[in-house]
Amino acid sequence: MPRRIVIHAGFHKTGTSTVQQVLRANRKALMPALALRLKGQMTELMHATRGYSTYGTDAALDKVGRRFDALLAGLPGMPRRTLLLSAEELSGHMPGRGSLVTYEAAPVLSYLFWERAKAAYPEAPVIFCFSTRAPEAWLRSAWAEHVKSSAMTLDFKTFCDRYPRAPALDGIVQDVTSRVPAPVHSYRLEDCATLPLGPADPVLDLCDIPAEIRHTLIPQPPQNTRVSDDTLAALLDANRRYRDRETRDAAKSDILSKGPQA
Repeated sequence: MPRRIVIHAGFHKTGTSTVQQVLRANRKALMPALALRLKGQMTELMHATRGYSTYGTDAALDKVGRRFDALLAGLPGMPRRTLLLSAEELSGHMPGRGSLVTYEAAPVLSYLFWERAKAAYPEAPVIFCFSTRAPEAWLRSAWAEHVKSSAMTLDFKTFCDRYPRAPALDGIVQDVTSRVPAPVHSYRLEDCATLPLGPADPVLDLCDIPAEIRHTLIPQPPQNTRVSDDTLAALLDANRRYRDRETRDAAKSDILSKGPQA
């Protein structure tokens, strides 16, 4: 049984990729105190959480539960370590995909994770952690990510008009807090700029890592940063110009290979 379970469940575009890179780069140093599962190790569960956020059915939620149970069942013994699960998709898809307008799946998913974790490890405290961001900055970053990684054709203003509730991340955290009988922590990405490990520090603060290990951890540069405005404009044009996915993806890959990062 783990000493405690920390579930870092999002949100997208709030420094989560940087947190995961810090954890990945320091995995060996953290191993005596921390058992890690990042999204690359939770692929089947991530498919299920995204499916539930899209369809919202009992069958989709049941699939999440079964895959979360399987994840826990496959873990090694870790009586002296914290178990940390870190993946923004634990809260489902990022809003801005078709009819998905908010992270409203997150409170339901969080309760399910708490319920299943307590069933598997009754004595282990379960703690939730969410990173947030100022609404305007989140909206711009989310729109840019959709333009880059999907066939998004909306300009920024239209995206904001269509998804006005999407950046209300603090409200989602409040909903999780009211639904889940476990401690729920959150922090703003903007407050992490001067921390030694950036947005990874507030997550590690919850994991009870000994000071002698924390002092050895190596910072990592910000990950998945927004591309330049010129590159975004070119990507948006490609989304609008090419209907065929293969042609569109090839054009966007060429643009990204040349475009500077913002």
